[in-house]
Amino acid sequence: MRATVKVWDPFVRVFHWGLVASFAVAWLTADELKDMHEFAGYLAGTIIAFRLVWGVVGTRYARFSQFVRGPGLTLDYARDVAGGREARYVGHNPLGALMIIGLLATMGTLAGTGWLQTTDMFWGVEWVEKTHEFLANLMLALVGLHVAGVVFSSLRHRENLVRAMMTGRKAAAGLDDVT
Repeated sequence: MRATVKVWDPFVRVFHWGLVASFAVAWLTADELKDMHEFAGYLAGTIIAFRLVWGVVGTRYARFSQFVRGPGLTLDYARDVAGGREARYVGHNPLGALMIIGLLATMGTLAGTGWLQTTDMFWGVEWVEKTHEFLANLMLALVGLHVAGVVFSSLRHRENLVRAMMTGRKAAAGLDDVT
């Protein structure tokens, strides 16, 4: 049994599963339960605001500066994945980081367009409604890609990433792993 290290702190894990729950509730209540839909959207927006702050001042693996990589390194990592020779990252890998940025930006904008629809200025404005719907569908697609990436990485590196996001612990770094 490999030694483990603490990677994701409780706030990151609560953020992750809270965002999962708020998006699921918002998606499932979109056409039926307006108050619950709006509450879930406001909750998602609030969770994202706190995560953005935590991404600057939080623990090591929560900080964006620890895991967000430039386009060159991200493309190199993607090529390594395609070639079956990517390094294991103790924290988020470059493609995972790109997904995090995409999910945060999409969900944040989705919550923002939802809020706009409650204002006098934008209530009933078609482009806001269409943008909100498009972002909801984009978010669903991104979630699907995210889950596929988690399954792929879990199998490739023989590591249960879902369990890691629940417990906060991952296998300690090996000789070739990136910390």
